Amino acid sequence: MRIVKGVDEVSITEDAVARNRALQTEWYGEPLGDRVRPLLARLGMSQSGLAGVLGLSAPMLSQLMSGQRAKISNPAVLHRLMAAEELVADPAFDTLAPVEVKARLEEIKAESAATTSGMRMTTPERVPSGRPSSGAAPSDETSGRDGHRPGGRRAAESARLVQALLREVASAAEIEAAAALIADRFPDLAEVLRVYGNGRTGEAEAHFARTVLKEAPHDQTVMP
Repeated sequence: MRIVKGVDEVSITEDAVARNRALQTEWYGEPLGDRVRPLLARLGMSQSGLAGVLGLSAPMLSQLMSGQRAKISNPAVLHRLMAAEELVADPAFDTLAPVEVKARLEEIKAESAATTSGMRMTTPERVPSGRPSSGAAPSDETSGRDGHRPGGRRAAESARLVQALLREVASAAEIEAAAALIADRFPDLAEVLRVYGNGRTGEAEAHFARTVLKEAPHDQTVMP
């Protein structure tokens, strides 16, 4: 009987992992293990090192990657994960020195927590375009580092915040269903749900730059 119980427990555990991975695919586009492992390889980091950047304990990150847990409960953690993914996806990433990568990761670790918890949305009214705030270092946008990205770093950070919020409160299917319900009467609002809820980060950044930062499409530099 003890052997049968052990087999049953293993079966239940496997079913739970499969269910959690399916939920992760619905919520985050793919299982978190499949998202995090390439990130670890690109950054050359251990799980515990990345966990520190994301604001998780190493065991918690391991459970999320293995499917023992399904949901990232803190929106700030999802925001940091998306920021780290964007960092390694940047064409300029391979040209960064290790000390620069470390500095960018420290920015992600520090800024994401502040901007997500306080929902700080940087707009032209708060920080004039092309002019850093008093006492602040020039942003990537003004220095030209992120010139290839619509709206630069401001649009990227703000767009990720909206993405993290929507994806925390609803699944991809729920967001699409909500968009479909209002599309006829409120097409612009439906577009917001689809772009930020289910679209790529680059699409969300471009939308934020166009609608909030008021950047015209011809102001955007298109990379070959």
